[in-house]
Amino acid sequence: MKFLTNLEKKFGKYAIRHLTRYIIICYVIGYVLEIIAMSGGPVIQQYLTLVPGWILRGQIWRLVSWWLIPPTSLNFLTFIMLFVYYQLGTILEKVWGDFYYNIYIFLGLLGTVVGAFILHFTGYALAIELTYGIYFSTYYVSLSIFFGFAFTFPEERMMLFFIIPIKIKYLALFDAAYLTYQLIVGNAMTRCLIISSLAATFVFFLLTGRGRGLFRQRQSRTQKDFNAYMRAGTRAGNGAAAGAGRQPQPEMRVYRHRCCICGRTELDDPNLEFRYCSKCKGDFEYCQDHLFTHVHKS
Repeated sequence: MKFLTNLEKKFGKYAIRHLTRYIIICYVIGYVLEIIAMSGGPVIQQYLTLVPGWILRGQIWRLVSWWLIPPTSLNFLTFIMLFVYYQLGTILEKVWGDFYYNIYIFLGLLGTVVGAFILHFTGYALAIELTYGIYFSTYYVSLSIFFGFAFTFPEERMMLFFIIPIKIKYLALFDAAYLTYQLIVGNAMTRCLIISSLAATFVFFLLTGRGRGLFRQRQSRTQKDFNAYMRAGTRAGNGAAAGAGRQPQPEMRVYRHRCCICGRTELDDPNLEFRYCSKCKGDFEYCQDHLFTHVHKS
């Protein structure tokens, strides 16, 4: 989208680098506070949660401090969850770029705050305040990271139960089906939280095109196939020009980035992201579809 492109040119330098790292640090701090409370210490979380009623009374720090409320309760899978979210988020940062990843995350956070105030002004404030706003955790923010990765790399595989390899797009579809079920059978609070927290996620995909991976087939054309395709197009163009009595003139197209696997450039698709691989010896540039799937060159 041109609007976001212009914003990136003006404000891209202010984007927070390694944002996923800071998100995980917030989770870790939240779990430490949870351990302190479980050990008989002060329940500090009750002063951090997103409670619209208390925010309107002057406790404006709750607009930000609720980021320290981790997405799930503390258990033996917590460390695995933190590692997985860190890996997925870091990859998205590299593929999308810091600016777009920042927009993606903060839109989700803002959507959660908007949903909290909608519930407050529609009569659900009492239930929220009685539970210290426990419903407003970073659960849906973490889920948006998972959806973002699934939309970008739908064919990647994850080990379900550490044993069964399954494509991530199927896990995303399962989560989407579960959320749809919650929207149908859940109460007004559940529906509002799901819609407000994840609506910005899908709006972001529609505006930027960075989620197209889930709705298209995986790029299956190898470098050989791509070259054969280009040669066929060149022969057809030259033949048409010769038949018209003109000398074929090659089209001069200047590009800055080119994937060394599929040969695509930013002229083929302005939404493509290009990165250099730090593990390959030499200056090899890859598009977002091949950055993490290519064989490293030594």
